[in-house]
Amino acid sequence: MANPSLAIKVRVLASLTRLVAVLLVPIAVCRAPGRARFLACQWALGLRFPAEDLRGLAPETLAAFMHARTEAFWRDGQLIGLTSGYRDAAEQYRLFTEEVWRTGSVSAARRRVLPPEESSHVRGLALDVRPTEGARWLERHGGRYGLYRVYDNEWWHFEYRTVEPVRLPHPDARVR
Repeated sequence: MANPSLAIKVRVLASLTRLVAVLLVPIAVCRAPGRARFLACQWALGLRFPAEDLRGLAPETLAAFMHARTEAFWRDGQLIGLTSGYRDAAEQYRLFTEEVWRTGSVSAARRRVLPPEESSHVRGLALDVRPTEGARWLERHGGRYGLYRVYDNEWWHFEYRTVEPVRLPHPDARVR
């Protein structure tokens, strides 16, 4: 991180999130005794990343993501937030057409955004995560949960898969 004040802010927020999670464990024990740490983690991360929207994710993708980020949180102190998950076809189409307009061509746009009929976001299987350290953790350990980085040019994009995929240079490199 090039900006020292931003780096400090990120570290302080991460420390506060961990503190909140620890303080929430006793309350979580009352709510779900066998899953208190899991629940406290989800509550704390929900406070840290309030704009997250986990709705629409396929059940297996949601479960994998929640369990992976809980392990990252408690085992390694790493926070993983969701920037974008499920997108309906209209939203995906909007993003694709904006990218076509921005880049000037369908071919160039497809290197970053796929049309709805090809996007794993529309099926609830794709996750765009943050921060970069969280993505690095997920790249190293996500396979245990079926979460894989699938494109070289998108450090933030992971997909739920039952078998590890071959990593592609960009989304348009998919075999059609």
